[in-house]
Amino acid sequence: MFIDGNTKTKNLILCALFCALIAIGAFIQIPVPYLDYFTLQFFFVIMAGLLLGAKLGAISVLCYVALGLAGFPIFAAGGGISYVLRPSFGYLLGFIAAAFVTGILCPKEKNKRTFGRYFLATLAGFAVTYIIGIAYKYVVLNAYMGMETPILLIFLSCFPLDIPGDLFLCTIASLAAKRVGEMKK
Repeated sequence: MFIDGNTKTKNLILCALFCALIAIGAFIQIPVPYLDYFTLQFFFVIMAGLLLGAKLGAISVLCYVALGLAGFPIFAAGGGISYVLRPSFGYLLGFIAAAFVTGILCPKEKNKRTFGRYFLATLAGFAVTYIIGIAYKYVVLNAYMGMETPILLIFLSCFPLDIPGDLFLCTIASLAAKRVGEMKK
């Protein structure tokens, strides 16, 4: 965790800040020609884990998800409790786990804060997000919506936009975290 100190007020402010950044990131949409778009939401999720640590990072994402489920239209496609029935809701659950895992694996000692270690931490968060997201999507499509969809097809639907885009965001987040780590020396 980069942020020094452990006051309740500071932690509350940092969690609220990252909750807001994740919400804003859902609306920063980068269009990709001939495809759809991707958002910067995942970037802020893994940055929460890298900069706040496992616990506070996961809390900030959990607050974002809770606010969206409470009806605030802060998800990429709105909000409300019915969002749990959307096939893509699993990725939001994956975001909570991703921030936690990324925070656990983020190097704590200043001499170990390298791009490679940050990148491995973000890749673990990336993997957790997609494992949970794809599994949830499979269950919702097959069990709830009655659309027989093989899990391989769901995985392949993450290409060519989502997975490469999120891997790019892992790279950018790792570079940003390394830079923040250098500024703290």
